[in-house]
Amino acid sequence: MTIIARLLTIALLLLPALPVQGRTLYQNDAEMSNAARQAFEETLDIWRAGRYDELYERTHISGRISREEFARKLENAARKPACCWQKLQDVSARVERDDLVVVKAKVGLEGGGDIEYRTRSYRLVHEGDRWKISQADIFNLAGAKGKKKGSKARKNQ
Repeated sequence: MTIIARLLTIALLLLPALPVQGRTLYQNDAEMSNAARQAFEETLDIWRAGRYDELYERTHISGRISREEFARKLENAARKPACCWQKLQDVSARVERDDLVVVKAKVGLEGGGDIEYRTRSYRLVHEGDRWKISQADIFNLAGAKGKKKGSKARKNQ
């Protein structure tokens, strides 16, 4: 066997071990947009059900927050996704890169008795084998309070 044939064989054997990107060779923009939209809706369902460990796995980390702190913040948050048709409306998605889709949606949130709607864009990044949203976006939707800089110093004064 020649060196070229051996190298080609090795390359073909290693190909399945390469990291998966957001778009496969067979996905067009519409399919990729639909996959990201579906992942966004599933993420809201997981959050609503209180499955915070699973939700943590569907976020990309924007800072250093533990899984436990993440769950605690969402358990104590002012809002969570609404149910059924109120959860997600007016959804559109735009492919930015092979691993990035921007989803614009009207998200329904429960808290304080009424359904509150937030319309904005969310960046979903394909990492590993799934679409992920930033933790900051989840906390923003939840109305979760973060640690305020300098609050310790103010207490001591």
